[in-house]
Amino acid sequence: MKTSDFLIFICISATININGIKPDCRTALEDCLQSNVESWTRCYEDKLATCIIKGRQKIPNFHRHWVNSSIQAEEHTRSGHSVHIPVNALQRSMSNDSYSTDFVMITMVVLNSSLFKCCQQLGPDRGSRSVEVMNQTVLAVKVGHHAVSDLDQPVRILFKNNNVADRGTCVFWKESEENNGSGKWSSEGCETSLNHGTFVCRCNHLSFFAVLVNSKVSVDRVNAANLSYISYVGSALSVAFTAATLVMYMCFRKRHSEHSTGIHVQLTGALLFLHISYLLSEWWVWYKAGSSEGRVCLAFGMILHWALLSTFTWSAIEGFHLHVLLVRIFNIYVRKYLLKLSLVGWGIPTATVVACGFAGIYGRHSLYIKGSDNGSSTDICWISSLGMVVSYVTVSGYLGLVFLFNTAMLGVVMVKLWRQRGKGALYQERRSRMWKDWATVLGLSCVLGIPWGLAFCTYGPLSLIGLYLFSIFNSFQGVFMFLWFLALSRKGSAQQRSWSGKEPSSQKIMETSLN
Repeated sequence: MKTSDFLIFICISATININGIKPDCRTALEDCLQSNVESWTRCYEDKLATCIIKGRQKIPNFHRHWVNSSIQAEEHTRSGHSVHIPVNALQRSMSNDSYSTDFVMITMVVLNSSLFKCCQQLGPDRGSRSVEVMNQTVLAVKVGHHAVSDLDQPVRILFKNNNVADRGTCVFWKESEENNGSGKWSSEGCETSLNHGTFVCRCNHLSFFAVLVNSKVSVDRVNAANLSYISYVGSALSVAFTAATLVMYMCFRKRHSEHSTGIHVQLTGALLFLHISYLLSEWWVWYKAGSSEGRVCLAFGMILHWALLSTFTWSAIEGFHLHVLLVRIFNIYVRKYLLKLSLVGWGIPTATVVACGFAGIYGRHSLYIKGSDNGSSTDICWISSLGMVVSYVTVSGYLGLVFLFNTAMLGVVMVKLWRQRGKGALYQERRSRMWKDWATVLGLSCVLGIPWGLAFCTYGPLSLIGLYLFSIFNSFQGVFMFLWFLALSRKGSAQQRSWSGKEPSSQKIMETSLN
């Protein structure tokens, strides 16, 4: 082998070895999170400056470009972020490089805020409201190979605000002095302004940036714990009582062959899935302690979304069936009526969740909890921050339509029921039956899912009271359905005994239809 060929071989081998040592940008974040380093953020910043992109497939939420250091850079992400970097920041990031050229590398990554475990709340308490990371997204900006700070001309970072918020503050992640991986959101060196719904952050350094906004629901640590206990106990009891309802129906299904009972049982099954998926989702997040995303959390998010949509759909079917009973009291017959309702009740949620699953919107969802001295976050397997628009449409919007329709049907029932009670009855008799009418109205409210409308009362000055009422009524809905099923069973048996040997009157049929 010639000497020149030997030198070429050594150079090529050295180049291959150096490139092999460089980390892969796809696994850089996971490597820092799983390693035993003191600060995963510092580790990730170092890897962003040296990592390489292996393969041709694009990395989600990862953006890298080479720019001229003598011209102000302007970069954008697909998530709606914009970064304007002045010339002095570009040149300072490469000032100590002996091999520097006129170009510098800019890397931007959009991260989930659940990765940052906040141990201290930013600044003083903002009245009675808490703060949270807007859209649950954090933007990491890295320029060149060196840290950039104390800039004369600030870096401008634009965060697009999809929701209306009262106030917002631009912050960056500041590591704690203990170097134990914890930190806090700080606004040092950053100024905040709002321009046509976009938060403009002017900071004199580069780091991990986010915007803290006022959360819609203000819950401190004590009330959050109380609401969690209510939800856990209520859901556990609902699982037990809904399961008992289904067992009773299976044992006495020959006696309960009416369509109304079948629809009640379908709604009970949807509630059973809902409370089981909620408890399993909470258990999984607690078991994993928020350390990883994982496909299991994605699956739990899909199941929880599907069960919630199924509950809403069967509540709407309850209202529709009640409308059919009120309009057509006699000779109600639709070919394969219950089968068609089942296709709607289970088909619509399934199709919606499958479409959302292909869109990749499920994952870990973080909620900020305000404390007396510090703040923290709680996680749940649900729709991630990237799919909040889908959450508003498929959950809030769908619930609003179901709530309006079933509320109207409940009003019609109340009018017809009181008119029926008032025919041929004395004042004292009507007064003695009033409590039964109210019991009927409350039972129908539970069946029609009216308590879910309390979700719209969790905003404003009475948000805390609305949260408690919402948690109590909806977590114990399975218990209420069990009591309603018992009442229907006993009343149906009594009416069958009273009708034996004689033709039922139209008034009795009317009351039975309402029940």
